Amino acid sequence: MKWVTWENVGIDRIGCAWLILRNIDPKATFVFIPRGAAIPPDAEPFDIPDVRFSHHGGHCSFHALVEHYKISDPVMHRIARIIDEADTVQAVNIEPAATGLDLICEGVRLISPNDHAAIELGKQVYDAVYARLALEHGQATAGSD
Repeated sequence: MKWVTWENVGIDRIGCAWLILRNIDPKATFVFIPRGAAIPPDAEPFDIPDVRFSHHGGHCSFHALVEHYKISDPVMHRIARIIDEADTVQAVNIEPAATGLDLICEGVRLISPNDHAAIELGKQVYDAVYARLALEHGQATAGSD
């Protein structure tokens, strides 16, 4: 399936692309459009205002995907909270990793020649975050013998 979002990806859009490829649509392709550009009719939009997979109820787009696809993995819910804190206004902050992950994702965008490269590099970042958080939930990950 083709997915579309705004160009110049950040923490939520990189996370969404990673989640889509990992848990929803392993053969996904991504199109990046300028803010305000028309959404291609043959693509599923995410992290664009007023679409199904966007910010709703104080939560980020990543959270919308987790909820819609009924992803029960507690680590994914934790990552959703981290992205929520970094990408939306929160009354209380409880995820100490939020600021660091946001900083890393901004850096990924800055060192990447384009959004496709940022998503590729970002996948490694999110795989690493997932692996670390999985330890806290007693889940084994690749390479954790």
